Amino acid sequence: LSVLPSSSEGFGVAEKIVLLTFISAVILMAILGNLLVMVAVCRDRQLRKIKTNYFIVSLAFADLLVSVLVMPFGAIELVQDNWIYGEMFCLVRTSLDVLLTTASILHLCCISLDRYYAICCQPLVYRNKMTPLRIAVMLGGCWVIPTFISFLPIMQGWNSIGIIDLIQQRQFNKASNSTYCIFMVNKPYAITCSVVAFYIPFFLMVLAYYRIYVTAREHARQIQVLQRAGAPGDGRQHPPDQHSTHRMKTETKAAKTLCIIMGCFCLCWAPFFVTNIVDPFINYTVPGKLWTAFLWLGYINSGLNPFLYAFLNKSFRRAFLIILCCGDERYRRPSILGQTVPCSTTTINGSTHVLR
Repeated sequence: LSVLPSSSEGFGVAEKIVLLTFISAVILMAILGNLLVMVAVCRDRQLRKIKTNYFIVSLAFADLLVSVLVMPFGAIELVQDNWIYGEMFCLVRTSLDVLLTTASILHLCCISLDRYYAICCQPLVYRNKMTPLRIAVMLGGCWVIPTFISFLPIMQGWNSIGIIDLIQQRQFNKASNSTYCIFMVNKPYAITCSVVAFYIPFFLMVLAYYRIYVTAREHARQIQVLQRAGAPGDGRQHPPDQHSTHRMKTETKAAKTLCIIMGCFCLCWAPFFVTNIVDPFINYTVPGKLWTAFLWLGYINSGLNPFLYAFLNKSFRRAFLIILCCGDERYRRPSILGQTVPCSTTTINGSTHVLR
């Protein structure tokens, strides 16, 4: 949600060089990282079998669009201290910003619901809940719902009702003869959009991950009890217990990965959304540089997710290595036949996973 008042305080030459270097690194990281996620899922058959990854690919696409359609123009205005693309394109760029950043958090909300059904419910319930049609509807909602708080109200000017004079004052700096792409919001718009784009999804994600945490802890306790009770003198194995252990370990690790991703998103965007609601009630006195810092902190999240996948998810890490190393056989999944390293297989929510 891009609400960027005029940053009337200009930057010095040294500051602009540092800013340009940092911003370029963020944009490049976001473009390459999100492209890598999308290519990995498209090329890896095992990743395509996992329903959660459809949301991850769509999320990566939204972040990629942020890095291509939104960040470069914001960077140019920030460094040049001037907006040269006209008022209409300013509205389009701002609408895209609101649309794409809202779509990102809605995707994360859908991912948390998917993990909730996968871990807190039985596999049959999960398959009944997360059907291909329902996944398609949820993905469509992640893209359609944000249009009602982005293009529709912004193009109609609903966000500027009651503050038009203040916006016009900040759009043009007579001292430097500069024009700015100003997007300020009145109190009703600030509250409505912040609640829809951040606070409600955030509440749902916290609730879902709390239930996942409680369920995982309870299952871990049950597994420990079964392992103690199932260790008689005959030393026989209990395949059902082993299967449950593998399933819970795999699903819980996936839930932790996605929880960290969600946490990073909230840490990146919470300062902005808190300020977004507070600013209209303190007569728009938040400094422009602080707005800029909070906004780009949120943008950093668009390039952060792919690195979280690489470091925290073994399947994505392997797929990334295969792509970056041009299909090196060392990083491919071992065949079930002719294993040289002991491993076992388990089926989780309809997909087979090889566990070393």
